[in-house]
Amino acid sequence: MNEHRVVALGGAGAMGRPAVETLAGREDIAELVIADRDLAAAERLAAQLAGTASATLVPQAADATDPVRLRELFRDADIVVNTTGPFFRLGVPVLKAAIDTRTQYVDICDDWEPTLDMLALDAQARSSGVIAVIGAGASPGTSNMLAALATRELDIVDDVFTAWPVDVPFVGDAPDEDAIAGASAATVHWMQQLSGTIQTWDGGKPAERPPLEPVTLDYPGLGTGTVYTVGHPEPVTLPGTRSITRSSACVMVVRPTTAAYLMTLRDDIDCGKLSLEQAAAAIDTPSAGHFARSALRRPWLRGPGALPAFFALATGSRDGRPHTVGARMIASPRGMARATGIPLALAAGQILDGSVRTHGVHPPDAVLDPERYFDALAAQCDPPRPHRGEVVKVDHAPVAAATTP
Repeated sequence: MNEHRVVALGGAGAMGRPAVETLAGREDIAELVIADRDLAAAERLAAQLAGTASATLVPQAADATDPVRLRELFRDADIVVNTTGPFFRLGVPVLKAAIDTRTQYVDICDDWEPTLDMLALDAQARSSGVIAVIGAGASPGTSNMLAALATRELDIVDDVFTAWPVDVPFVGDAPDEDAIAGASAATVHWMQQLSGTIQTWDGGKPAERPPLEPVTLDYPGLGTGTVYTVGHPEPVTLPGTRSITRSSACVMVVRPTTAAYLMTLRDDIDCGKLSLEQAAAAIDTPSAGHFARSALRRPWLRGPGALPAFFALATGSRDGRPHTVGARMIASPRGMARATGIPLALAAGQILDGSVRTHGVHPPDAVLDPERYFDALAAQCDPPRPHRGEVVKVDHAPVAAATTP
């Protein structure tokens, strides 16, 4: 039964570890290489999993910035599972190495700029017989699959929004684990996606907009709230898998106090007062000066109200009538690392078992089966759920509503 060789690049890191733990139990994997720049961490993880893994675990030292080493690692592998970041620096080179060695590929890229660059490698991947699924974590990833569930209920799709939680309660919260997993690199990425301009979808075409713009949404059966835009791959990729006539954006479900603080950091990054790293430090250790300045914005900002924490919302029409469909997470693996790494392993699984056969570079919703995805995710929740109906809920309303003040 064991037949595949898998390379988990960054496999001993915060996001890579849950992916490795999930893949190690698959009976169709003969060898799972835990490739990490921290060889000692890779060796510790291999030792911890040795008693329960179906696959042979092989720790290896690997630097994702070394193109020669990447190709050595990938050459005999069936698939690369990539969690190394930041993706705006490493996404394209690692994917190119996989294409050069004709190795299947999946990652958790959550930067919109390299997403465009990796999609541009589609023809090369197809000619090399490579399947590459990019952005297969939580957001993007699970968010794309929620959007797939919502948009397939509509004949015409006008708007699609994907939303993830920042500081609101969520069933997948695990504050202690997230603090450990954390995320200086993830915070630097976040600051990058909250500064400059971001790509959204507006008027049926790509649009460059400032981040942290407020968007008011009406979620079926729950009510109205305001969320704030962030740079992410979903509005880059979703219009390619389903025609969207008006708008699409990725938004954060965040309290007004936090939104105001983020706006203050954004302004300082944009005018050169803070580097991305300094802004990330100001998240981990909030500054009284930034708080004082952000307080001036707070009275004018609205909050998320009754909106769910993690959802996709699609508006359009069905049978000639306006219709709104929401798909929201009601259970999840606990902690940011597990909610990101486990979906990556599930995407790799659909490639390994032959369910995904289309060569090229794809977002998750273009090639993964959503029913299988959420059924598999249900089994990985804390505690495990028996089927997808206990993980995701689809809500309908016969009135479409999504406005930007």
